[in-house]
This record gives sequence, C-alpha cells and structure tokens, in this order.
Amino acid sequence: MIKLRLKRFGKKREASFRIVACNSTSRRDGRPLEELGFYNPRTKETRLDAESLRHRLSQGAQPTNTVRVLLEKGGLLRKRTRPAETVSKAGKNTVHRAGERQAANKTAAG
Repeated sequence: MIKLRLKRFGKKREASFRIVACNSTSRRDGRPLEELGFYNPRTKETRLDAESLRHRLSQGAQPTNTVRVLLEKGGLLRKRTRPAETVSKAGKNTVHRAGERQAANKTAAG
C-alpha cells in the first residue's frame, strides 16, 4: 500500500518536512517513491504538486492524518464531515435551562 506521509529534514529543532509517496512498510526517512510537496511548520509555508498528488490519490494512496489536513487546506481533498453528535438527556436539560435564563434576562433588561 502506498502512503502519503511527511519526511523530516532540516537542522535540529528547525524541522521541515517533505510530503512524499512511499511504501507503507518503509522507514520514515527512507527513500520515497516520489516527492510531492513541502511543509514548514514554523512559517506555515506549504507547497504542493497538485497534479502528482491527484495522480497518487487516484491510484489509491492513503494520506496520513497530518497530510490529509494539509491537503484539505490546499483544496485537494474535501474536509471530512463528522456525524451529528447526540445530546444526552442531561445535556438537553442544560441547554433548555440556558435558553430560559437568556429569555428571563432579556425581559428583565428590556
């Protein structure tokens, strides 16, 4: 399986990362199949090779969580939508009471 992950480089305590496509069993800093971009967390600079990334994603490459976030910010992937959270019975009462308080404050003030 091909993974899209970050490969660390740079000086000690001044890390930068390359976004690479590599085999899922290879080491973090091992030889990649292809370099697809660059990310500097200190300056928030990101450069993406959009064409190559789309090609790898169409082949079934799986991005790691961090790379997925970078691709979402770059507009290459849609953001994941989480299912709506369910509110417990106690939570409903708390929300209801808060609404009552706000209404009471408005009538008292106004």
